[in-house]
Amino acid sequence: MSYDSWGRNIQTMRNARGTDGLTAKALATGESWLPYGNGRSYGDSCHNNAGQLIDSRDNKRILAFDETNGALSCEAGILLGDILEFAIPRGFFLPVTPGTRFVTLGGAIANDVHGKNHHIRGTFGAHVSSLQLVRSDRGTLECSPEINKGLFAATIGGMGLTGLITRATIRLMKVGSADIGQRTLRFGHIDDYFARCGEFDTDHEYAVAWIDQLAKGSQFGRGLLLGGDHLDGGAPEKPFNSKPRLNVPFTPPVNLLNRMTLKGFNEFYFRKEKAGEQVQTVPWQSYFYPLDAIGQWNRLYGPGGLYQHQSVYPELTGYDTTTRLLECAQSHGHASFLTVLKRFGTLRSPGLFSFPRPGFTLTLDFANQGDRTLKLLDALDDIVVAAGGAINPYKDARMSAAVFNASFPTWRALEICRDPAMMSDFWRRTAMTFANQSPELQAAL
Repeated sequence: MSYDSWGRNIQTMRNARGTDGLTAKALATGESWLPYGNGRSYGDSCHNNAGQLIDSRDNKRILAFDETNGALSCEAGILLGDILEFAIPRGFFLPVTPGTRFVTLGGAIANDVHGKNHHIRGTFGAHVSSLQLVRSDRGTLECSPEINKGLFAATIGGMGLTGLITRATIRLMKVGSADIGQRTLRFGHIDDYFARCGEFDTDHEYAVAWIDQLAKGSQFGRGLLLGGDHLDGGAPEKPFNSKPRLNVPFTPPVNLLNRMTLKGFNEFYFRKEKAGEQVQTVPWQSYFYPLDAIGQWNRLYGPGGLYQHQSVYPELTGYDTTTRLLECAQSHGHASFLTVLKRFGTLRSPGLFSFPRPGFTLTLDFANQGDRTLKLLDALDDIVVAAGGAINPYKDARMSAAVFNASFPTWRALEICRDPAMMSDFWRRTAMTFANQSPELQAAL
């Protein structure tokens, strides 16, 4: 298997093995290892081209569930979609979910994923009660906020570098219905988003905005602001369908998500909602996972794959930074298919190394056009770093070691906790490169 990332911009065959019989002794052979979830990371944080990957997807059992408090124990290879299939009929839902349900539990912890309700619930790691970790140097360890608490914190958001997560216990959220009462505001300019986003955060469990990245002039930054809350009750849950309704069976020879096609799509997507505000009931699949309905949709970007750029920057500079980022993408002639803007809350992650922090976060997807795209991404990095922000490492495939250090100056604490047998292409490219450039730092580590 190729074991590609979702970005598919570095496509090659990779070595991997399953978790059966993978003990601490088996890991301590001098070879480098890296846990691999379901390949939904966009960049090279799930790659280890100089060593071996550990495919954990065969370990996917549900081990225990307490309906009184929502405590669910599972093996780490289970998909979030499988957890939902179990939880929804029992009146529970994931407290935090990313934009796809095809993520393993271990991957959600290792990337400390966030969702549309960060302002209310924080990150996924805030709902992890305990986990089991296999390390090459210390064997099998139980970790929690009370036991091996330093390693527990390092593992949440630690990108698989602290060892292999084999199982975990999380706290599910009790809901009246999985479906969502959605409030939609169609706004005509980026000014309108910043005037209303605080209200939506206050009034709703979930809040996120889709932005038309190509709109200019009087319509610059127009989009849809989507607030949502679980319904108190509703129709009986329909049979769970985990398979995509459509599928992209092969990679087209060219990028189909280009400026011409996206201009038409953006116009349709913006106009499909009536002007002003609308309230409607939306199935949970459509609200949380709209792209999951299309299998292998990343192939639409063509043979070069895509780069995703997600940044976070302080609220004080939120308007100016967002405007500059959108203008930068336009000036470089690039079109973003998925442009998402939201405000993070103030809840801190229990993880040592986590991306979300108070401020605004903007996500942009670009087809890989070689040097043109890399120059754009570097320019976006410069804007974010100058604003005192950070680039999301879990979705990155090319940021420099200097940008990484500026984004995460505390990365050395994660390096100290790293399992000596674990390594990723991302960590080699960023942290290790920066350390090698500083003899004093290398000696300290």
